[in-house]
Amino acid sequence: MLLNYQRLGKLKWALWAITIAVCVFLLMPIVFIAALSFGSSQWLVFPPPSWTLKWYGQLFADPRWFETAFTSLVVGVLTMICSVVLGLLASFALVRGKFPGRELLRGLFLTPMVLPVIVFAVALYALFLRVGLNGTLVGFVIAHTILALPFAVISISNSLSAFDTSIENAAVLCGATPLEAKLKITLPAIRLGLLSGALFSFLISWDEVVVAIFMASPTLQTLPVRSWSALRQDLSPVIAAASTLLIALTLTLMILASLIKRALTR
Repeated sequence: MLLNYQRLGKLKWALWAITIAVCVFLLMPIVFIAALSFGSSQWLVFPPPSWTLKWYGQLFADPRWFETAFTSLVVGVLTMICSVVLGLLASFALVRGKFPGRELLRGLFLTPMVLPVIVFAVALYALFLRVGLNGTLVGFVIAHTILALPFAVISISNSLSAFDTSIENAAVLCGATPLEAKLKITLPAIRLGLLSGALFSFLISWDEVVVAIFMASPTLQTLPVRSWSALRQDLSPVIAAASTLLIALTLTLMILASLIKRALTR
C-alpha cells in the first residue's frame, strides 16, 4: 500500500512537471514578443541591448494603426452580434428540434472548425469576387461570422441542453406566451453560454488573419492584416508593440469574462 502511495506521489509530480513545461513552452513566444517591443534595437534582436518605449510612440503616432484597429473593432463587434443571434436560433433548432437530418445540420455548422482555413479563404474569395463583396465591410463580417458561428453554436447549445425545459413550460402554463417564456426565463438561464459564444466570436474575428488577407483591400484592412503587411516590409519592433497590445487586449477580455462569469454564478 505504501509503495502504491509513493508511486502515485511520483506520478503526481511528473504530471505537474509536464504541465509546467507545456505552459512555459506556450508562453515563451508571448514573453519574447513583449520583450522585443521594449527593446532599443531597430531589429527584432533578443535579448534586447536596452529598454525603451519609442516603438510604442511610433505605433501611436501612425494613424494607419488606429484606422485598422478601429476596423477590427467594428468587424469584431458586428461578427459577435451576428454569431450570437444566428447561433442562438441554430441552437434552438439543434437542441429542441426533431426533424430528419438534424445531426447532418449540426455537422454542417461545425465544418468551418475542421476545414483548412486557407481552403475556406480561397473559396470565399472566389465567391465574393463574383458578388462584389470582396474588400467591403459586409464581406468581412460575413466571412468572420462563418468562422465564428461554430463556437457560438457549441457554447449556446451546451447551455441550452443543460436547461430544464419544465421551467419554461411552467411559465407558459402561468400565462406567458412561448416567446415571453424564452425571453424572460430561458435566455437569462443560458446567459453564460451566450457570454462565452460572444467572447469567442469576437476573439476569432479580432485575431483572424488568413481570411482577412483575402478579404482586405487598400482602403479596408484589419489590424492583423496591417501587422502582416508591415512584417513583410520591415522587421521593425513596432510590429512587436502592436502584437503585444493585441495580446494584452485578448487577456483583458478573458479576465473580464471570467470575472463576469463568477459574478453571474453567485
